[in-house]
Amino acid sequence: MPMIQDLEQIETTVLPTDPSFRSIGRAELNRHINQARRTALADSKDDFLLSLMRLLALPGNGHTRLIPNDAISVLPLRFVSIGTTVRLLGAASEFSEAIGGEVMSINGVPVAEIEAAAASFLAGTQQRRRVVGPILLAWPGALERLGVPSGGACIEYRIQTETGRIIKLTLDTAKLVRGSRFYPRNEHGRADACWSPRSYLEVQDFGETGLLMVLPSFFDAGETALPNAISEAADLVRSRPGIPLLVDVRGNPGGDFLQTIPLIDAISAGENHRRVGVLVDKFTFSAAIVFVAILKHRLGERLAIIGEEMGDGLTFFAEGGTLDLSSTGAVVRYSSAFHDWAGGRTDETTPAAIAEMIVPVGTLKLNRVWVENSNDAETQFQFCREVLESLQS
Repeated sequence: MPMIQDLEQIETTVLPTDPSFRSIGRAELNRHINQARRTALADSKDDFLLSLMRLLALPGNGHTRLIPNDAISVLPLRFVSIGTTVRLLGAASEFSEAIGGEVMSINGVPVAEIEAAAASFLAGTQQRRRVVGPILLAWPGALERLGVPSGGACIEYRIQTETGRIIKLTLDTAKLVRGSRFYPRNEHGRADACWSPRSYLEVQDFGETGLLMVLPSFFDAGETALPNAISEAADLVRSRPGIPLLVDVRGNPGGDFLQTIPLIDAISAGENHRRVGVLVDKFTFSAAIVFVAILKHRLGERLAIIGEEMGDGLTFFAEGGTLDLSSTGAVVRYSSAFHDWAGGRTDETTPAAIAEMIVPVGTLKLNRVWVENSNDAETQFQFCREVLESLQS
């Protein structure tokens, strides 16, 4: 099946539907469409996919993007952005000593230069680009077009361990695997690419010190597990109206924020001296950000936001759907509705149920910067206890 059909799907379904493209001039849009058409007709799959990534990144809206993971082949390495660095979190056993180390260069090119070259192919905020960008570092077809000189049949990575030692990994470009094996569509930042939440609610009770509630996702295909978890969390919050709360939405990719309103109501109805903390990171997206925004609007200074900047801003386009590209196997995520939780604005594309909920939050500034560098359970436990104790003062 010719790749040009994938472009035609985007032209007929995505571009007329997605309101984020209204800000892009017709001449610029046509220029990128024509570039994609040339690469499709040249039957250059990697070039074509990258041209589609560039086209869909034009509005700068992170919800609108090409997801190439199922359509490309990558080296068997899992790279993830931790803080402001890119680290190797997964590889074959012969590279085990390098796991956890920071990627310094690829074929002699510093990673920072490659990331700068990749910016125009990745939509959304800097944090979102840090989340979805590492797949490009394992994709030989992309590296060639991002200024990394060909190493012949091999690619060399320089990895710096926590002790400062440099390890060189040399991989054969003939030994590739499907991208989705190491890079999930909804990137969560964990070492295991196949990770999925065991439940929609995990609770740790610190007694009078406070409660920790972990909410890993607001997407529930079965439409029953999430409401049940939110109801359970709300009942628990109401049963302890005065103690501090810590809500962890790190790695939460979003879903349906309307399902979380009963929990927000329960938290808001607590004693007026109760303080609440929320843990966030660059893997916190979409409805999870809205969850934090509504809490901030209701609680004001009683809410402490802890972690790192989230994966999106407060003004964006969302809803919409996904489009499976029949020729290449890639997926397009496109938008259909305007959200502005910074200024509280809506327009004709904003669904009525969401428009009723939108409030002007302004900004979501961090009260405390904290970037997780360890998955050690004891370290996590002690940190959460410390945060809850700080909320009592």
